[in-house]
This record gives sequence, structure tokens and C-alpha cells, in this order.
Amino acid sequence: MAKANNYGLRTRDLGKAGRFAVNAVAREGQMGYATAAAVGQRWQAFAAFAKAEGVKRLEYVTAQLVASYGQAIATRVAAGELSAAYGQNLVSAINTVMGHATRGEWQSVSPTKDAGIAHRVNVRTAIPDGLDRQAVTVVSDDLRSAGMANGAAIVELARDLGLRAKEASLLNAHKALQEARDTGRVTIAHGTKGGRIRTLPITSERQLATLAYASRVQGSARSLVPTGQTWAKWEDGGLRQTREMLQEHGISRIHELRSAYAMERYQAITGHLPPMMGGAASRSADRAARLAVAQELGHSRIAIVVNYIGGAR
Repeated sequence: MAKANNYGLRTRDLGKAGRFAVNAVAREGQMGYATAAAVGQRWQAFAAFAKAEGVKRLEYVTAQLVASYGQAIATRVAAGELSAAYGQNLVSAINTVMGHATRGEWQSVSPTKDAGIAHRVNVRTAIPDGLDRQAVTVVSDDLRSAGMANGAAIVELARDLGLRAKEASLLNAHKALQEARDTGRVTIAHGTKGGRIRTLPITSERQLATLAYASRVQGSARSLVPTGQTWAKWEDGGLRQTREMLQEHGISRIHELRSAYAMERYQAITGHLPPMMGGAASRSADRAARLAVAQELGHSRIAIVVNYIGGAR
């Protein structure tokens, strides 16, 4: 005889199945009734999320689905809508239900490592220093005038493609420009966090112009790190001077240029400014844009985007 839906918990409803699983454990004396009630209540939020994703049976609940749910919670935690402790409890409740329902075969999803809930993320509340393109142009022109063309290229790559300082420095601009023209995308493989390779969409002529300028500056070198210099030497020399020039012009750091890129990408994707600037994109559009921006910036967690464009609605 075929096993009933939801691991034989005598209900076809995903929300009820979770409550039934923990209530059975409570009746066996392995869990207090108050704890079972709390876990069952927290499970309901996940059940609603799972159903919206087309998952209606416990058998189809996967670690990936739970991690996605946890990352959505992490965004709300970072935005100040939920406490970190409660966010972790919401994910732990799923592990508890699935662990009992599968009789110990469930591989737990970490609220911290897999969902990023415990990571402290600063929520941006101020407009990025580099949002004004004219201000960035002034910095770039001054860098060029000072004989620091490599620094100017890195500033523009950070502003127009959202690259980190190390990513921009180690970029082979010749190959990047050719790839952008051929495919409409650029692969970022060097200097990334954790060695994670990503691709960026090319959505404007400005980006192509920025890559073309970087390619001219690179010349016969392998990247924007000048020939004969190591990354460490460049970081302590020309790149440090570039950062100092930015600060002299009221732009505190290269991260601000990445934030400006993120702001513009969010607006391009949603048609609205970010909420911190008065935008009113729908919740689904907001989340889709944040996911896209997180990937373009080279982050594995959507929650980190609040550091660039502020909290969600």
C-alpha cells in the first residue's frame, strides 16, 4: 500500500502536517506542549511560503527551499522588521518539524551559515556619496591630471559596473571589453570574494565606454595593476592614493561607488527608486531586484543588499 501524503501524518495540508508532527512528539513526552505549539505556529509561516513556491507536501520540502526562506527572513532581520533571534527560531522550527517527520533523515539548514541571519548587516540610510555622476567625473579627471589613469579607470569601473577595488584592479580590461561587445556580459573572475566567479550584464553604452577606457589604460599589462607591481604593492601605493583622492572630493570609499551602482540597477529593474529614497516598488519586484543586485555585486546573500540600497518595504 502506498504511503499517504506528508509522511503518513493523516492530512494533506502542509500547515497541519507540521503541527501534527510536533504534537505527536509532545504526546510521546519528547517535547513540551508549549514548545510544540510554538514550533507549530512558526511552521505555518514556512508552509505559506512553500505553498507559494508550489510545494504542498513534506516530501517535496528541500534544504534549498528552506535556505531560500531563511534568506528572505534574513532580509527582514537586516531591515529591522524581525529580531535575529526570532528569525533563527523560524528556521529552526522547520528543522524540528522535518527532523521528526522524516524520522531523523532530514539534514538541518543552518539559520546562520545557510541563511545568513546571524550576520550583522548595516542598513543604509544615507544616499551614497558617489550617486552624483558629475562628482565622480570630477574625481576621475583629477586623477588623470595627476598622472593616475589606472586609479581613474578603477573609480569608473566601480561606479559603472559595481566592481570592488581588487576586482577592478585585476580585471583584464581587453578581454572584458571584447566579451561585453560579443555577448553583452562581462565575467568577473579575479579578486572576487571567496573566488566566486560571476557575470555582469552590460546595459548601457556608458559601461562599454568605461571598459574601453580601462582597456586603453591597461596597455600591454595583464590587468590594471601596473606592469612590474604586485597586487600588494599596488594596493599600498596607487590604489591608496586613489582612495585618498576620492576622500578629498567627499567620497568616503569605493564601496560608495558600488552602492551608487546598486541604486541605479534597482531603479532600472523595478522602475522605482529604493524605498529609502521614497520608491514604492511591489514587494515581489523589490525582492527580485535585490536578488539581481546581490548577484551582480558578487554577494551570496540577498540580505547584504540593505548595506547598499537600504531596507525593504
